[in-house]
Amino acid sequence: MDFFNIYLPIAGLDFNVLLLLLIGTTVGVCGGFFGIGGAWIVTPALNIFGFPMPYAIGTDLAHMGGKSIVSTIRHSKFGNVDVALAVSMIVGTTVGMELGAKLVMYLEGIGLAETVIRKIYVVFLGLVGSYVLYDYVKHVMRKKRIAGGSSAALSSETTVAQRLHRINIPPMINFKTSGIRCSMWLPVLVGLVTGIVASVLGVGGGFIRMPALIYLIGCPTLVAVGTDLFEVMITGAYGAFTYGIKGRVDLLAAMWMLVGAAIGAQLGTIAVKYVRGYSIRLLFATTIYIACASVLLKQLEMQTLSSILILTAGVAISVVIISLLVRGVLRERAEARNNDKSVFSVGDE
Repeated sequence: MDFFNIYLPIAGLDFNVLLLLLIGTTVGVCGGFFGIGGAWIVTPALNIFGFPMPYAIGTDLAHMGGKSIVSTIRHSKFGNVDVALAVSMIVGTTVGMELGAKLVMYLEGIGLAETVIRKIYVVFLGLVGSYVLYDYVKHVMRKKRIAGGSSAALSSETTVAQRLHRINIPPMINFKTSGIRCSMWLPVLVGLVTGIVASVLGVGGGFIRMPALIYLIGCPTLVAVGTDLFEVMITGAYGAFTYGIKGRVDLLAAMWMLVGAAIGAQLGTIAVKYVRGYSIRLLFATTIYIACASVLLKQLEMQTLSSILILTAGVAISVVIISLLVRGVLRERAEARNNDKSVFSVGDE
């Protein structure tokens, strides 16, 4: 396998091209489907296989910005991108990413970047995954009560997003694609927090911003996916610039990952069309838990097991997503054939 190794001059190490392509393709599928940058795979995987954490973060951000362009264009064709909402978050996100990058440089300077960032990663992933899973379970229980004729299940429940919408701090804005009206300061503050997280953990902010768009801002799931990808595109580009001027981006590695990601992103984005919103949330929670486990294993110095878990799980989830896509396409074609037969039958009569 040494034949496929290339030297990455900025990171200062040899790396397998096939591994970069595999990471890129897997992240492309998952990113296009979940509306995230895919750093739950890329940053830990690069770090696990030899990249120092700051270089893994910077290289991931560079790859993420390019990949998200493909996914965003696809989602916009399906009407899943609320550009006005995404743009309103950019100011907060940009400030947050700069603050986060400075924090990482400080931690690197005192020799704590690797340990501290991994611990923060595990905590955030665990919290976000648990809440998304809790929401999915609550949704399933509600459906069962409705099916059983329970009147309690039909009572309206005020969500966190609806409470936040009542905060009347001008300017108030209508976001037509998302179907919500709220203070502009709400998406700005969400952008600020996710920007800090994005920069510190080497993510586009997607793994926390996608749930934030759903639960705090009130976006429908599909719009949250597309809008988040638009944001990931911006934050990835800005994050890559920030880390690039600090000498922490290996463009050669990022370019190889983009080759695989360009194909994977197309598949993941189209798959969203055939999957219900809450099913996306369940798969998203599963993905987060796997990422959390892989980083935890790395922290416990079980590097080999962590490497196997992150790549195997990433590939497995990508296969699940592609199978959902294939099943959806086949079902759509079958329905089209049945409709054609019905039309011909009516005509014969």
